[in-house]
Amino acid sequence: MQQHQESCTNPCSVCGGTDVSILANHSRSGKSLRTVICKDCGLVWSDPLPHDTRSYYENDYRVEYKGTFTPKPKHILRAGKVALSRRKLLGNWIAKPKKILDVGTGGGEFAYLLQTLGHEVNGVEPNKGYAEYSKQQYGLNVQVCFIQDINQPDESFDLITIWHVLEHTENPCEVLTKLYSLLKPKGILVVEVPTIEATCQSPKSTFHEAHIFNFNLATLRKLGEKVGFSEVEHKISQDGANITVFFQKNAQAAEIANDKALKIPNNAERIINIVNNHTAVKHYLTAWPYQRLLCRMSRMMSEKYATAAFISGKQLLDRLYA
Repeated sequence: MQQHQESCTNPCSVCGGTDVSILANHSRSGKSLRTVICKDCGLVWSDPLPHDTRSYYENDYRVEYKGTFTPKPKHILRAGKVALSRRKLLGNWIAKPKKILDVGTGGGEFAYLLQTLGHEVNGVEPNKGYAEYSKQQYGLNVQVCFIQDINQPDESFDLITIWHVLEHTENPCEVLTKLYSLLKPKGILVVEVPTIEATCQSPKSTFHEAHIFNFNLATLRKLGEKVGFSEVEHKISQDGANITVFFQKNAQAAEIANDKALKIPNNAERIINIVNNHTAVKHYLTAWPYQRLLCRMSRMMSEKYATAAFISGKQLLDRLYA
């Protein structure tokens, strides 16, 4: 992959820069998708936007990626297992009952787990099929809308989680600003996104239409600081695919004095080097593709067994969470 200096349709969401290089011109599907990187801070995004974001996530995304408008038993089981891993990741942050907002609730598996643990949980999910399923199956309080449109007063929540959602949004700065306002003073925001530095996936799978933005730790951290958050800790998944940052709402939003403070020296060069050196030959000389294949085969077999007597999502999750 070679980068070329270009102009961009939309300025960088982190630093406002317009000096970019092209990282890729196609998505993993082979369709045309122009992906650029900001030379001043290293944020990566699709430019121009590949779709009408609101219409896409309300109507098309779940069907395109899951093949269904409501979750299938295997999707519920997978999401339930992910929910358990997220509970472990949160650790002491959810040791005591809290008022929590889960952004991008999906089928409701994680929100339901939090609810069974005694937390007061609210959710927001733009896809009507998944949102209504979560409300009917688990009795969750879920608003069917985008987070920017949520009907909640400011300073409502002790903790907000947003798992693998920020990269899908058309304006991540606007989203984090909204979440900042919804948190109580010194409240905690947990953001998890895939990292552009990941090399466990095939190189041709790095960019696709659903992920408008691609972060690394430095750009995600800087975006949080721009809004007024301060990082209290971060975690990187074992396979290096995901980064989770725990942000705290400051008593007063920090004001970054100038554009220079939003730039991240050498970050773009770092990312370009990682992306360009993540070639198919190098990838298939590692253990990652074979481990992923074995995991996928094992998962398919276990899912078939675990969902053979499927009655309802609630029964499946109650058994899994017991």
